[in-house]
Amino acid sequence: MTEQPRRSMLSADGVTAPLRHSVFRRIWLASLLSNLGLLIQGVGAAWAMTQMTSSADKVALVQTALMLPVMLISMPAGAIADMYDRRIVALISLAIALSGATALSVLAWLGLITPQTLLAFCFVVGSGMALFGPAWQSSVSEQVPAETLPSAVALNGISYNIARSFGPAIGGIVVATAGAVAAFAANAVLYIPLLVVLFLWRRTNEPSRLPRERLNRAIVSGVRYIANSPSIRIVLARTLVTGVLGGSVSALMPLVARDLLHGGAQTYGIMLGAFGMGAVVGALNIAEVRKRMSGEAAIRACALSMGGAIVAVALSREPVLTAAALVVAGAAWMLAVALFNIGVQLSAPRWVAGRSLAAYQASIAGGIAIGSWGWGHLTDQVGVETALLVSGALMFASPVLGLWLHMPPVGARNEDAEMLADPEVQLSLTARSGPLVVEIEYRVAQENARAFHNVMQDVQLSRQRSGAYGWSIARDIADPELWTERYHCPTWLDYLRQRNRATQSERALHLQAIAFHLGPDPIRIRRMLERPFGSVRWKEESPDIAANEVLPIASAAAGSSGT
Repeated sequence: MTEQPRRSMLSADGVTAPLRHSVFRRIWLASLLSNLGLLIQGVGAAWAMTQMTSSADKVALVQTALMLPVMLISMPAGAIADMYDRRIVALISLAIALSGATALSVLAWLGLITPQTLLAFCFVVGSGMALFGPAWQSSVSEQVPAETLPSAVALNGISYNIARSFGPAIGGIVVATAGAVAAFAANAVLYIPLLVVLFLWRRTNEPSRLPRERLNRAIVSGVRYIANSPSIRIVLARTLVTGVLGGSVSALMPLVARDLLHGGAQTYGIMLGAFGMGAVVGALNIAEVRKRMSGEAAIRACALSMGGAIVAVALSREPVLTAAALVVAGAAWMLAVALFNIGVQLSAPRWVAGRSLAAYQASIAGGIAIGSWGWGHLTDQVGVETALLVSGALMFASPVLGLWLHMPPVGARNEDAEMLADPEVQLSLTARSGPLVVEIEYRVAQENARAFHNVMQDVQLSRQRSGAYGWSIARDIADPELWTERYHCPTWLDYLRQRNRATQSERALHLQAIAFHLGPDPIRIRRMLERPFGSVRWKEESPDIAANEVLPIASAAAGSSGT
């Protein structure tokens, strides 16, 4: 290796830079072993199903059973990761997966495995990993500096795909020599190192000044944030489509090995290994791809490459040619899902990082689960070759989606802004007092009306992302320079959370809106309590139902950023 590539690999954006940090390095190496065990179990489960039934539908359902929990419980898992200590959440989730793998091993050893019990315990293992994923991925930013976060995300993808390169081949050998029970037991054993390193990690926990949200409220907050974030919505939609169309490769791989290549468990493991090896190649080139191509161009190239590779897998009857096509498919798949992951990681602020990553996981896993079920049904009707040809053709055509869902540019991580002091009030409020109504008055020159209104559309999304509802902007018909922004928060505590969730870019947006305000009078903010009787302790000596506040120009930025 020349000096220049060596410096590149060790630079802040080099792919190996995060490994300089000991906590990340230990967790990464342990997760590599855990991923290896999961892939070995996957080979054992898929091959065990092919031995118990000839139905392509049930073979594909193994992949669905592992991935469906991610789609079903990702958002609660993400909320839990944001609400509680992510290290503890990760330990509990790994314990669930370990229990499922252990039970599966015992039942297989006793000869009590049926297609139904196999799918059920694959679902349990998948549920543990679904709970683990958001806590693990959102904690990466706590293990490395912000400038190495994209490389850390890429390395986590490499971890899985190094395991994918060797795990299936090892799994094929294990299954061929010792049976599926050995594959299930290997997975259980390889969870232990990750449990140990997470237990020893002394995570710095920064307690919130405000009480923890309830789970249902946290889920709603996460959904609201995503619904009001156009860039994340686009990434999730493209992720779902890629999962549905590209899921045929993993779902139908046992049938490719058995029916198209006429091989056994070892052939199946080698084919999965080729796919994983390609994925490692793709992950190692993520930084270079991000430098040279826009997000849309990169995703388009990945879709075209993978579509062509899937068609080649369908038509090939030679293991060497199939393996070569799977290397290309693996590289394109890894590049696409890693670019989606990085886009979400760098867009979401810390307070909702777990929920945003959970939505990403639900999109990719849900796409694979739905696609696996669909490709299995199609294979029962028309055969493996035709199903793969359909998948390849649809993947090849998928870049057309970019005309409507253009991939957003991905920049630096959107960091949280400083916490704001609580506003002064004259009422005796409780955490549950509400709803709260906030009104902000701006005085804007008439020639700037259109520009101000355009900025306020972005302000609307930023307010709603952080928890506000019922947002509106109104213009006084008797005084056209006077504009009133109005929105609601469910309770006083929700309002305190909402005003402190703004990121640095959102605070800058709020400052941009304030810049339209004409002096000399400052903007005026009113915070009013709806339905005050019964919502607070009403006192005769406190007749006002609102705390009206006039912010001086010097502090308008801090006050109105969270209002």
